[in-house]
Amino acid sequence: MAFAPMGPEASFFEVLDRHRASLLATLSRGGQEPSGQGTRMASRFEDTVGLQMVSHCTTRKIRSDSPKSVQKFALILKILSMIYKLVQSNTYATKRDIYYTDSQLFGNQTIVDNIIDDISCMLKVPRRSLHILSTSKGLIAGNLRYVEEDGTRVSCTCGASAVAVPSNIEGIRNLITDAKFLLIVEKDATFQRLLDDNFCNQMSPCIMVTGKGVPDLNTRLLVKKLWDLFHIPVFTLVDADPYGIEIMCIYKYGSMSMSFEAHNLTVPAIRWLGLLPSDIKRLNIPKDSLIPLTKRDQKKLDSILKRPYLTCQPFWRKEMEMMADSKMKAEIQALTSLSSDYLSRVYLPNKLKFGGWI
Repeated sequence: MAFAPMGPEASFFEVLDRHRASLLATLSRGGQEPSGQGTRMASRFEDTVGLQMVSHCTTRKIRSDSPKSVQKFALILKILSMIYKLVQSNTYATKRDIYYTDSQLFGNQTIVDNIIDDISCMLKVPRRSLHILSTSKGLIAGNLRYVEEDGTRVSCTCGASAVAVPSNIEGIRNLITDAKFLLIVEKDATFQRLLDDNFCNQMSPCIMVTGKGVPDLNTRLLVKKLWDLFHIPVFTLVDADPYGIEIMCIYKYGSMSMSFEAHNLTVPAIRWLGLLPSDIKRLNIPKDSLIPLTKRDQKKLDSILKRPYLTCQPFWRKEMEMMADSKMKAEIQALTSLSSDYLSRVYLPNKLKFGGWI
């Protein structure tokens, strides 16, 4: 069943439709993006997937007869036994559930999270195959409907509030959309502002997703699932700062800690829609709306510029070098200095209509 048209005329989406046709042609050629077993921390870069583990590398051994690792070994066995029971009974638990079964033994949530990732990597299976789910923090809105594992029908139609990203992405089925594009929004505040401005309906049919900063596993899985099923253009809206770029790279290329699962998590077809450092000059954003780069920002920017995937993204590199030269950054909210609804009324519609992405 189709969604009722509410957005702009069909001609508005001509450039988007051409972009989608180009993406589909790329897929038919074998998925090569145009220019533009070991430990979890050892990885290489593969252009069509993202960060990948190298096949041979130094491994870290956890032994039961070593005083330095005996506690870690015991905790791994403890969590393995819990996983075995979950799989046997065909039930699921969150990482938080695992931690609270014996919070004094585990010490803190991070220890549990890291061990679960280690087990997933060691067994070479996705975390959901261990019957361990993450608590979702992401939100989704727009032209999308689906059925959850328990039979609940969900409609993400834009309104004053969005729908929480499901905790079991693998379990959702019967996804239906006629969206022309998917917009990933870095921050929850920007996402909510776009909802308040009725952007989703004005640009319908479309889908918006936010991971509320660094995305959780479920948000990344959902974006990947939507790309795999529908092959609609995927764009990111992030701050023009090194940490916004880092978040965009996680969606597109993955992270070192989850490189063993890159095939299930990354969408190399993602494009950078905004906020671009070049937009700051082009739109003449007032200097008092800009923020100087800190030493931490500069270190992060230098780190990103050295990554292998930047060789495939000359336009990204140019934007980042522009930021490094200016020593300034800008949040998406800087656009409000032009007008309160500039982002939803002018900036994003023009970017989408005229192909202002890289």
